[in-house]
Amino acid sequence: MKKLPNCISFSRIIFSLILIFVKPLSITFYVIYIICGLSDITDGFIARKTKTTSTLGAKVDSIADMIMIVVLLFILYPIINPSTEIIIWIISITIIRLASMVIALKKYKTFACLHTYGNKITGIVLFIFPILLPYVHTTVLLYILCTMARISAIEELIIQLASSQLQLNKQSIFEK
Repeated sequence: MKKLPNCISFSRIIFSLILIFVKPLSITFYVIYIICGLSDITDGFIARKTKTTSTLGAKVDSIADMIMIVVLLFILYPIINPSTEIIIWIISITIIRLASMVIALKKYKTFACLHTYGNKITGIVLFIFPILLPYVHTTVLLYILCTMARISAIEELIIQLASSQLQLNKQSIFEK
């Protein structure tokens, strides 16, 4: 039971990579995609309920999330055909995220992505993005997603800059 949450996170990595070989926005795509989403919810839930949370588990979860995002960008880029403005926005968000990771690496000598409410909300918005794609104008979805992603990235950067110790589960800049 102790390793179950990490196994679930590792399965998200595998299922995310399988998505590369599936026709985008097909039934098979959505089934695998929803499995990935459910694994993202259940790994942390099971770890907290069984009191088996760990630094390794938090890192594997974050790595699985990043792999999922990269895979989605790779798959959905040709479909959404983002404007130059959106591409610049995504690059700026990536730079902010990387800066936060570099700061954590320098300060704490470890890879770190925080589990803030902002990051969780961004994850939810990112998760529903492909599901809403056939029904809502792509530009509207991209603006919502990029706005949330930028806010959460800036929040994480502020936390990393202001913190004297690593706090992977810090939920907000407003939390003491």
